[in-house]
Amino acid sequence: MRHRFRFHSFIVLLTALGAAPAGWTEESTPGQPEIPMVAPLTKAEMDASSSSNVLTLPMPGEFFSAIGKRNRPDWSLFYRAPLAQNYSNRAQIALNLGGLIADGYIAVEAQDGQQVKNIGKDIVTLAKALGVSKDVLSRGNSISDFAENNEWNALKEELEATQNDVRSAMAAMDDQDLIILLNLGGWIRGTEVVSSVIAQNYTPEDARLLRQPAIIRHLAKQIDLLPQALQDEPLIAELRKKLLTLQSLVSYPIDHTPAPAEAVALRTEITSFMPLITTPTSEK
Repeated sequence: MRHRFRFHSFIVLLTALGAAPAGWTEESTPGQPEIPMVAPLTKAEMDASSSSNVLTLPMPGEFFSAIGKRNRPDWSLFYRAPLAQNYSNRAQIALNLGGLIADGYIAVEAQDGQQVKNIGKDIVTLAKALGVSKDVLSRGNSISDFAENNEWNALKEELEATQNDVRSAMAAMDDQDLIILLNLGGWIRGTEVVSSVIAQNYTPEDARLLRQPAIIRHLAKQIDLLPQALQDEPLIAELRKKLLTLQSLVSYPIDHTPAPAEAVALRTEITSFMPLITTPTSEK
C-alpha cells in the first residue's frame, strides 16, 4: 500500500501545482474504487501553496512511474556516462549526488540490475566526498543485494531511504545548504529525463506534467536562502538564472496542454543545465 499512497500523494501535489493531467486518476486495485483526482486549485490557492516553505518535491521515481504508466519508454536510452571522480566543490558534489539518485530510479525502471549496482557504488563514492558515507554505506550494500535479486519495488524504497539518510546526515552536520542542492540536482536530472521522454513520444496527458511553475519558484527561493558567498559562486548563480528561464517556459495557463514544440523547448533548456553541473569546476 505504501507505493499507492505515495503515488496518489504525488498526483495530488502536482494537481495543486497545476501540473497533473486533468481528470487523471490513479489506477484502482481489485476490489477498491478508483481514486478521483481533486479539482485544480484556484490561482490564489496555488500562489499560497507555492509561497510555503514546506512544499515537498516529488521524488524522481514518482515522476518516472507516472510517465511509465502509459508511455512505456525504453529507460536504458536515458543512461548517461559515469560522472567524474575529481569534484572538489562541495556544492557541485551535492548537486551530482542528487542526480545520481535520480539515475538509480531510471535503472530500476529499466529493471537493469547491473546498472543499479554501478550507480549504487557511485552514490557511495560521492557520499564519501561529502563525509556522509557512513550513513549510506549500508544502503549501498542493500541496493546491490536487491538488484542482484531483481527486487524492484524494494529498490525504489531503498533509493528513497538513501536520499533521506543523506539529508539526515547533512542536517546533522549543519549542512542545510547541501540539502537544498541535493534536492535541486535530483529534480533537474529527473525533469531532464521526463521532458526527453515526452519530447520523443508526445502525449497530451504526459505533457501536462511539464507545467511546474510553483516547483521552480520554490527551488529558486531555496537558492535565495543559501549564504551569499555560495549564491555568488558562478555555478550557483548560473543555475538560478537558468531556473528563471525555465520557469518562463512552463508557466502555461492552467488549462493549457503543452504542445510538442513546447515540450522540445523545455527539454532543450533543462538539458543545458547538465554540463554546468557535471563538468568539474576545475575544468571550466
